[in-house]
Amino acid sequence: MRQYYEAYDERYKTAHAQGVSWMETQCTPIVLDMLRKYCPDPGSKILEIGCGEGRDSGPILAAGYDLLATDISPEAISYCRAAMPEYREHFARLDCIGQPHEGSYDFIYSVAVIHMFVLDEHRMAFYRFIKEHLKEDALALICTMGDGAAEMHSDIDKAFELQEREHSSGKMMVACTSCRMVSFVTFERELKDSGLQIVEKGITSSMPSFNHLMYCVVKRAE
Repeated sequence: MRQYYEAYDERYKTAHAQGVSWMETQCTPIVLDMLRKYCPDPGSKILEIGCGEGRDSGPILAAGYDLLATDISPEAISYCRAAMPEYREHFARLDCIGQPHEGSYDFIYSVAVIHMFVLDEHRMAFYRFIKEHLKEDALALICTMGDGAAEMHSDIDKAFELQEREHSSGKMMVACTSCRMVSFVTFERELKDSGLQIVEKGITSSMPSFNHLMYCVVKRAE
């Protein structure tokens, strides 16, 4: 039985069957900014959790980083491999909640993934995965949708239900998926409880997809 947080696979399938990508192609500016700031060596070993259709992994691979870009969605991985055949081996399916993974990394980043996890147990498992796969003194960038104050969550029982959504190509019936927005107070508490220490935090944006993205750069707590 599929988990509610796997519903994005259906959304990708719907868009791709119509010959379009679901997300916009603009990269998330803060990702490359933080890589250059905290992990400037292009030979560094990088992990992306939730690559989607390759919005951020494409520019990072082009910059020469040794990136493993992962996503729980088989459709997303197939899409990225077809779109970037020269980097095919850098894309792999990974369920960071329920699948073991070998390897440790100099930098891990994840954009708009943690807010897909509604249940506390899944959110904590996500943070735990990051902590367990960071090299000593390595850093991770976690970005989540939110303005720092608002809190809400969707009904996980409706994650696979179809709903009409606006798309640049027109209206589209897609899977509802899941979402949980938290305040900075909750975000920081979760990180602390997971054994992660905040190095830098703030609010940024990634237009046109996200007006507000909360972010934290973290390391394993001492």
